[in-house]
Amino acid sequence: MTNNIADIDNCKTMLIIGSNTTEQHPVIGTRIRRAVRNGAKLIVADPRQIDLADIATLYIRQRPGTDIALLNGLAYIILKEGLEDKEFIANRTEGFDAWCKVVETYTPARVSEITGVSVDDLFTAARLYAGNKPSAIFYAMGITQHTTGHNNVLAIANLAMVTGNIGKPGSGVNPLRGQNNVQGACDVGALPNYYTGYQRVADEAARTKFENAWGVKLPLQPGLTVGEMLNAAHSGTVKALWIVGENVAMSDPDSQHVAAALQHLDFLIVQELFMTETALLADVVLPAASFAEKDGTFSNTERRVQRVRKAINPIGECKLDWEIICEVAKRLGAQTGFDFTSAEDIMNEIASVTPQYAGITYPRIDAKGLQWPVPNKDHPGTPILHTEKFTRGKGLFSPVEHQEPAENPDDAFPFTLTTGRILQHYHTGAMTRRVPGLEQLAPEERVELHPDDAARLGVSDGDWLHVSSRRGQVDARAWVTDRVGHKVVFMTFHYAEALTNALTNTAVDPVAKIPELKVCAVKVEKKS
Repeated sequence: MTNNIADIDNCKTMLIIGSNTTEQHPVIGTRIRRAVRNGAKLIVADPRQIDLADIATLYIRQRPGTDIALLNGLAYIILKEGLEDKEFIANRTEGFDAWCKVVETYTPARVSEITGVSVDDLFTAARLYAGNKPSAIFYAMGITQHTTGHNNVLAIANLAMVTGNIGKPGSGVNPLRGQNNVQGACDVGALPNYYTGYQRVADEAARTKFENAWGVKLPLQPGLTVGEMLNAAHSGTVKALWIVGENVAMSDPDSQHVAAALQHLDFLIVQELFMTETALLADVVLPAASFAEKDGTFSNTERRVQRVRKAINPIGECKLDWEIICEVAKRLGAQTGFDFTSAEDIMNEIASVTPQYAGITYPRIDAKGLQWPVPNKDHPGTPILHTEKFTRGKGLFSPVEHQEPAENPDDAFPFTLTTGRILQHYHTGAMTRRVPGLEQLAPEERVELHPDDAARLGVSDGDWLHVSSRRGQVDARAWVTDRVGHKVVFMTFHYAEALTNALTNTAVDPVAKIPELKVCAVKVEKKS
């Protein structure tokens, strides 16, 4: 997030796109509700009529996979009506003219045809976002989990820059991260192409820095993404995997392909809290400690690095994740680099090689976390990014074009499936489905189906459906609701007995390598 969560109180307009905020980020969702009660305007753009749509100034339902056309269309109207921030564009950005040439082709009529959003709603949204500032954009995996995910984010950044809604209180581009420490994991190098602090593996100076810090030679090229690892396992190129805290057998697309890939391995290690669907396929399971059993830090979606403190000792044979890694490394012959005695030791090393974390110490974050960048030990943290300049100097407008999803509906598979989570369960349900109260609230998968489609199929609420794609098939009960649009169905991936990711597509964004979990073509039938 460029801005912090408390800054929501300063927003006059909020555009939420591709984020079911109240169910996936309830604390932030509550903050947004409060801002609306206090007079802020809210625009919700989502293929599903999420809860926040009920309190929105404007709700627009775009066709799944058409976010770039929508965002470019809003920019077109902003430029035509003279609502752009000319001073910000002149002083803080570059590439504006080239971007304008692309945006000029996204007329309201064309965008309406692509997205299914009315021309009137396009004008209302553009005028609200550009004319009632400061305005902030909030998005989540409904934007990124597409074959155009990278370009979707660029289109959001373009919209923020053309209106000058960046680097100021109440403005910003705010991705809401999908897991509690995914921001921190990325910050400290849990990515195939970056060391800590987003220092590139392929950059010789960065590589030399880490070789000197760690006393080892490092690879010249980036590693593999999760999808690439699984493909390499399936082909036999990768012989072994060590999976830590990820239930890929349920969470990744085309689950039959995932299971086959894992079974092709010579050796699979899974480090987990529970015997998940992935752990059941492992040769060795290393029992790991939960958040309540360890010390450390989480870096949340607003870049705030916060202490996590042990409440109980690890149960049974469970060990801390870092202890497991260090013990295995020593057994593999590591002489140095794995001699930590505490999580604080590891944080001190992180600070020593990570510019954004350089000023973070346990005493400094004992009472309240700090928002990076914190470049030195006297720095108070950075609530708002890009106040005076961007990381690259000037913000770059990026011309991006609408591109259809990798798989659209056709005669054989006439529905679009989009996926997500619900409030009661989290991710693959490995933890939440073990909570009796939550399981009582949401015990089974429900396929959201529009009433018109249900009538045509002869389906009533609660009937069993058979949902199939080019990759697999699933049976689940129908939830007849107008939360979804015509010819669109929604399912979660919480339930192993109705494995939605047996249906989803492995097509990926060419830059970010994120799979298109939000759009695939399916057939829906009433189960006989």
